[in-house]
Amino acid sequence: MADDRFQAIVEEIYEKFKIYGVTRKEIESRLKLLLYEFKVPEEEAKKTIINGLRKNYNIAKSDLKPPLTKISEIEPNKWVSLKAKVIQLWEPNSPAIAQTGLIGDETGTARFVVWAKANKKRLEEGKCYLFERVVIDEFMGLKSVKVTSASEVKEINENIEVKEEKAEVEVVGALIAIQQNSGLLQSCKICGRVVKAGVCIEHGKVETNDILRTRCVLDDGERIYDLILNEDNIKALTGIGLKEARKLAEEHLDRGIVLLEIKKKLLGRYLRVQGELRFRSLTANKVEFYRPKILEEVEKVLREAEA
Repeated sequence: MADDRFQAIVEEIYEKFKIYGVTRKEIESRLKLLLYEFKVPEEEAKKTIINGLRKNYNIAKSDLKPPLTKISEIEPNKWVSLKAKVIQLWEPNSPAIAQTGLIGDETGTARFVVWAKANKKRLEEGKCYLFERVVIDEFMGLKSVKVTSASEVKEINENIEVKEEKAEVEVVGALIAIQQNSGLLQSCKICGRVVKAGVCIEHGKVETNDILRTRCVLDDGERIYDLILNEDNIKALTGIGLKEARKLAEEHLDRGIVLLEIKKKLLGRYLRVQGELRFRSLTANKVEFYRPKILEEVEKVLREAEA
């Protein structure tokens, strides 16, 4: 193990126990013994040391809560606690996920995921919570807060002012994924949420409306966007509107055929999107296929080179 990694583990454990009089030297000694003499894997060695120190110093597990951290300071693979407001909830794309969306504080925003196995009370948009013992991971440069069965989430009576990220933008990028809960869907007539088999998670068995919507991921080479295309956007790109989608579903006796057709026509294509960017979500006002004028672009580059 590299020395800087070794010291990082020592420091991580020291931060948990320093108020109880534990020294870095004591942690280093235990860690060397486990890693180098007994060849214990890194994570197992950390758990063994933490559990051993807890017993030796008579410290309750609940007293070892990670430090309160701001969203701008979170780092991958760290356990932290933070206070944040739920800004947006998204439709989960896997049964393993109970809830997913965006949280924020005065320093920034981050995606969050509540695993179904965590068995937590449902979070609500606009409310503020204390997230304790949550773990951070990172995918494609975006940090994500994971709520597991070890985490605690409590609603707090505080108004957290979230750092606003909202702008009218034009983005050109490749449509790299179409997420679940896209295509010809049914929505609850009361709250507008997407329902399955006519059952709304908030209102039970309900009357529904048909809607045509696609949630996609757009990559412009520098960052990714959660792109939402409504019925007009989808029809402008694919020729499939709500009327055509219903007809397609009736002909095939399968509503899923609509999503398949949309994927055929859109996945991997380059789009030019004008719309409102709020945090990471891009809501399209105007969208079209991007068809660069190669010759004009080459002439432009040559003129710039000659100048």
